[in-house]
This record gives sequence, C-alpha cells and structure tokens, in this order.
Amino acid sequence: MAILITLLLGAAIIALVLLLPYWRRYQRGKIMAKPFPAQWRDIVKRRLPYFRALPADLQLQLKKHMQVFIAEKQFIGCDGLTVSDEMRVTIAAQACLLLLNRPDYYYPKLKQILLYPAAFVVRTDSTDAAGVMQQQHRVLSGESWGQGKVVLSWADTLEGAANPCDGRNVVIHEFAHQLDQEKGIANGAPLLERSSDYQRWSGVMAAEFATLQRQASLGQSSLFNHYGATNPAEFFAVISEVFFEQPSALAQQHNGLYQELSRFYRLNPLSW
Repeated sequence: MAILITLLLGAAIIALVLLLPYWRRYQRGKIMAKPFPAQWRDIVKRRLPYFRALPADLQLQLKKHMQVFIAEKQFIGCDGLTVSDEMRVTIAAQACLLLLNRPDYYYPKLKQILLYPAAFVVRTDSTDAAGVMQQQHRVLSGESWGQGKVVLSWADTLEGAANPCDGRNVVIHEFAHQLDQEKGIANGAPLLERSSDYQRWSGVMAAEFATLQRQASLGQSSLFNHYGATNPAEFFAVISEVFFEQPSALAQQHNGLYQELSRFYRLNPLSW
C-alpha cells in the first residue's frame, strides 16, 4: 500500500510539472485578454515619450506584456516608499521593451522589484592583497541580483524614462543584466537563439569591449558610458541602453554591434 501511495504521489508530481507551463500560459492569456486600464494608458503617455514612436503592433504587444509583468512580479517599496500604479506601470513599460517579440517570456527568474525613492547606498566587503577585510560603500541607481531581484531608484527611473534619446536608462540596464543572468552568472553572453551564434557574438563583443576599455583608459570620448569597460556584463548592459535609445548612432558607428543586438532583441529600432 505504501508503495502504491508513493507511486501515485510521484505520478501526480510529474503531471503537475508537465502541466505547469500550459497552466501558466492559460493564466497569462486570461490576463492579456483584459482591457488595458485607462489610467495605465495615461501614465504611459505622460511618463514614456518613446511609446508614441513605436509601431502600432509593438505598442499593443508592449501593453500586453506589461499586464502580465505587473500581475506576476512583486513590487516592494524601500526606505518608506509606497509603491503606486504609476511606479509599476513606468517600470514595467521600460522593462518589457526588452521582451518585445519574445512570446511567453517574462524574466522567469525574477520575482521582486525593490524600489527606493532615490539613489541608495550598498555596502560591500572585500579583502585586499594583504588579506585585510575592507568595507566599501557605493551609491547606486540600480542593481540586478541573480537571486530573482532587481533594485531601482525611482528618481533615476523617472529621469531615464523622461529622456529616451540620451543612451542612459537604468531600467533597461538592470533588466539587460536579468537576461544575462538567466543562465547563471552574468558574463555578457546571454542566451542566444542558436548555439552557432555564440562564435560571431563573442568576436564582435570582444573587439568592441577592448576598444571601449582602451578609450576609457585614455580618457577618450565614446558613444558608450565608460562604465561599460568595467567587465563584459556591464558592457552588455550599457550597449543595450544605447541600442534602444540611440539606435541611429549605434548603427552608424558600430554597425556590427547593432546587428548583433538587433538579432538578440529581435527588434530594429531604426525603423521606429
């Protein structure tokens, strides 16, 4: 009898695991079938000027993605901040830009968005060459954790949304990290569509990353923020900001890089 019960429980668990994707897809379909709230539409028009530049099909797709994103992710206010619909909608609209043309994909590891009123301080412990423990305090506008969390400054989120052409957007930056972290540690090589794509991707990225590192060391100007020279993961996040906000300059100055990002994001912002 005990063996039979164990077998039945095992079969039930297997069935649950197999059926879960279909159930999730069904639930998401129900969410997307609902009308997009009028107050959300007002927030998008007021806070996100780039929205009007999107083709009509991408506008509709973005709104559907936002509905699912807001329903599935938990928003938590920090330092006394009370999270409002305006905050959820403003963040979701920018985060879901990276999901366009990706059906049924919503940052599967991400569970929570932690929101501070403004830039926040992060304390890190490190050991120097002599083995002495040191504390460092960094002031950040955003951070992406591999454990299913993104941390954002609301003030910086608003600033990034208000100017869609300066190549600086903290939400795009941190959610690009989320894509990079899907396979584990962020290293500037997110999951590509085909394994054969990695050789071309690595060649283009390595050459461009080396160029930015050289420019940063010499103090030369670049289309990219020199922070992208920190490591390949930050480079990917920085160039993603530029891809969405300054596609024309990116295509003109770094066409190979633009093509790689266009294939990865399945978008061509030059046509918007």
